Amino acid sequence: MIEVSDVSMKFNLYKEKVNSIKEYFIKVLQGKMSYEEFWAIKEVSFTVNKGEIFGIIGYNGAGKSTLLKLVSGIMKPTVGSVKINGSIAPLIELGAGFDPELSARENIYLNGAVLGYSKQYMDKKFNEIIAFSELESFVDIAVKNYSSGMYARLGFSIATSIQPDILIVDEILSVGDVKFQEKSLNRIKQMIDQGTTVVLVTHNIDQVKSMCNRVMWLQNGCIRRIGSPEEVVNEFLKEG
Repeated sequence: MIEVSDVSMKFNLYKEKVNSIKEYFIKVLQGKMSYEEFWAIKEVSFTVNKGEIFGIIGYNGAGKSTLLKLVSGIMKPTVGSVKINGSIAPLIELGAGFDPELSARENIYLNGAVLGYSKQYMDKKFNEIIAFSELESFVDIAVKNYSSGMYARLGFSIATSIQPDILIVDEILSVGDVKFQEKSLNRIKQMIDQGTTVVLVTHNIDQVKSMCNRVMWLQNGCIRRIGSPEEVVNEFLKEG
């Protein structure tokens, strides 16, 4: 289902401060832009099988979100390969593709088009998306006027309105209030029950233990350990 082979990801961290794109390109042409290489992911390999719930844990800066973006196809690795078999729905940076000047109604169809779904398909899903997000009274208001919770609820509702083969989840089980968090978790559990493969990044250790079949501990961009949730989590907590 997912095969990550010897993947590394490099970023160039520029030392020079620039105030505009024009200044950036001028300095690049003049050879005045110096940078340091930073490897966020280093020689990572793992597989996730069909129907598995695979957890990824690690402290902030370990490379977890970068790895999820590589698996989701949002970024391409500097070295190595990522092979995906099936459709994928990344729940990463919810609402990142929204146009703040457009309403919830318009953003639903815009996001649907970006994901490759027809207007007819989104017509069928529209009422379900609005009802789940609990935004019936705000459907025709520009999303720039939404609170961060409303923004995330709409993004989650759109992203989970389909039944993908693979679901990529990055700390989104904390969206909205406690009631909506519970509803979000139940929706993900329903998708799991229907056979969706899940890759989950979260700092909630109890969720990792209760939901995952296997867990990978990522440290400084490298795999520290892969194994059962109980073993990996206990070692992670002991060292922390």
